[in-house]
Amino acid sequence: MSWTPGTGWGWAWGDADEIGALNAMTQATVLAALGAVRDGRVLDLGVTVDRTSYLAPAHARTEVVAYRTPEGLYRDGSFPDSGADRVSFNTSVVMLSDHAGTHLDALCHAVSGEDRHWFNGFTDAEHGRDFGPLRCGAHGIPPIVAPGVLLDVPALIGEPELGPGFAIGPDHLAGALERQETDIRPGDVVLIRTGTLRHWGENGADHERLAGPDSSGITLAAARWLVETKGAMMIGADTSTVEILPPVDGANVHPVHTYLLVEQGVHLGELHYLEELAAVGVSRFCYVALAPKLRGTTGAFAMRPIALV
Repeated sequence: MSWTPGTGWGWAWGDADEIGALNAMTQATVLAALGAVRDGRVLDLGVTVDRTSYLAPAHARTEVVAYRTPEGLYRDGSFPDSGADRVSFNTSVVMLSDHAGTHLDALCHAVSGEDRHWFNGFTDAEHGRDFGPLRCGAHGIPPIVAPGVLLDVPALIGEPELGPGFAIGPDHLAGALERQETDIRPGDVVLIRTGTLRHWGENGADHERLAGPDSSGITLAAARWLVETKGAMMIGADTSTVEILPPVDGANVHPVHTYLLVEQGVHLGELHYLEELAAVGVSRFCYVALAPKLRGTTGAFAMRPIALV
């Protein structure tokens, strides 16, 4: 494990590395994560998305369009409607952002500096292209099986959800750990509840109700505390950006994204459904997430990560 207290993870795995802090996963850490399973329950941390779903304004909307249908196949003669069993098929074309729904930000997602570099010094000039970055894409995110920790900030302050623009600082995170009588160990996946997804419903169509708590999130100081003091390997939340918006840390429009993705190689997990996990009172669990192997994507999208408890 290449984590150093007071420093964090950084660019510690060589010039060719594309997965950052996820290098900390080993057979031993996987066994430790599975050892946290006590009841055998599987909790779904993903949300269902469609063309009406809420997502950060920078991203494209979702469309699912019928491509081949039983009627169409019959009419164009490609698949005659004949035979005793009258078998035919439906297929679709899906168009959506690679940051739609529950997703992980790949390490190529955020870029910084005049050379527009991302994690490990890969630059836009050398590794960018119109059809997806060549390095650190989401398809390269390995299967994640890791110890998970839930931090329920609304429960700490005695509210069902956080208010718009609520800044989650290190004190809130430390207070949540104390209240829940748990801690974060180096290599853990940390998921922070704001209560935003109380309003997701069937498909996240109520944008107005989601937008308020969705602007709450961690500050740069909180991100530094999680990585440099506690050793978080991945940080996620039930919001679309994890960090507070608008930012409260200087002129950088996304200081937490820049710090975690570019400087530390720590993936961000966004729009994780944490309501059921919080309701059953579980603080530690086994986190499992599998990214779609679609080359060139900057986020692992429309996912269905799970918590095993």
